[in-house]
Amino acid sequence: MRIAIPKETHPEENRIPITPDNAKKLCAMGADLVVESGMGLGAGFSDSEYTDAGATISQDRNALFSSADLLLRLRKPQLEEIALMKRGAIHISYLDPFNEHALVNAFKDSGITAISMEMIPRSTRSQKMDALSSQANLAGYVMVMQAATHLPRIFPMMMTPAGTLKPANVFVIGAGVAGLQAIATAKRLGAKVTAFDTRPVVAEQVRSVGAKFLEIDLGETGETADGYAKQLTPEQIDIQQQAQKAVIAKSDVVITTAQVFGRKPPVLVTKDMIEGMAHGSVIVDMAAETGGNVEGSVPNEIVQIAGVTVIGKGNLAGEVARDASQMYSSNLFSLVEDNWNDEEKKFVVDFEHDILPGCIITHGGEVTNTTIKNILEGGA
Repeated sequence: MRIAIPKETHPEENRIPITPDNAKKLCAMGADLVVESGMGLGAGFSDSEYTDAGATISQDRNALFSSADLLLRLRKPQLEEIALMKRGAIHISYLDPFNEHALVNAFKDSGITAISMEMIPRSTRSQKMDALSSQANLAGYVMVMQAATHLPRIFPMMMTPAGTLKPANVFVIGAGVAGLQAIATAKRLGAKVTAFDTRPVVAEQVRSVGAKFLEIDLGETGETADGYAKQLTPEQIDIQQQAQKAVIAKSDVVITTAQVFGRKPPVLVTKDMIEGMAHGSVIVDMAAETGGNVEGSVPNEIVQIAGVTVIGKGNLAGEVARDASQMYSSNLFSLVEDNWNDEEKKFVVDFEHDILPGCIITHGGEVTNTTIKNILEGGA
């Protein structure tokens, strides 16, 4: 089976799909691995490291697509790239299938098996393939480091002959993977941390990493079967906003990570809340690219609102591209290895598999994922 790995072309994307270590493992499994020249440079890997691993380097991007049986990517492809692929090929990457309807239809019409890394089900066995969690973990760390860079004061308490500096107050909204890492990182830097999540079940996790959990009675909330927060009603969002207002006003840093999988994120920090914060305070909106948790945040930009720095930068994990690439590469390799037939030396699409069917979007000229199919047909 020919596995092709093209170079990422998205602006300022330095993460890569496969590191040389995992390229070596793919070759050892019997794959005919072809890598586009320069694919690894963003994360600091040269072409020679891939040839040493057993891969072939290609200078012809179009030929790379047209000859591939399996393409391993990070970002979703362009529509013209799908047209280059042969019918029956397999494409694995982030796909954003809830929103990229034209992309899903192009895969379907071209007879491509499209596998979405966002759709890996959350289970104990699939943890090693869970790219959303691995990248969110790094994003949580990066958010705190960005906040610390822009905050005109230090995070820890410091006792000096000139006086005592109080610790910074950090408020983290959303205690999923990214939120918990943000809490832990802020605590390691010496900040006083408070956190909130709509799922009461995570309160103990918040406390276990040293933060105070803000108690807000929202009525029935909970999480989905996949471990994501359920969407709140408008009334619940209003209750949450009002309860958080006083905490936000006293915070030096606010970090928002609240996202509802497949839907626009809720606005949790309004302009009047920002106006209540001290000048020089910092807000980091992890959800800025998908609609934003913070009113006035701008995707991929840093803006000033009422003297508060609001950071809406996307691709947070990409700020630490080397480690992000290592983790994503491990996720991707684990998925391939788990579905690899050793005798036939190929990736096998098996709808009886316990993990794979949930993340297959199209196969055999059809949209096979029920949720995405219903969205495309206007049923959801």
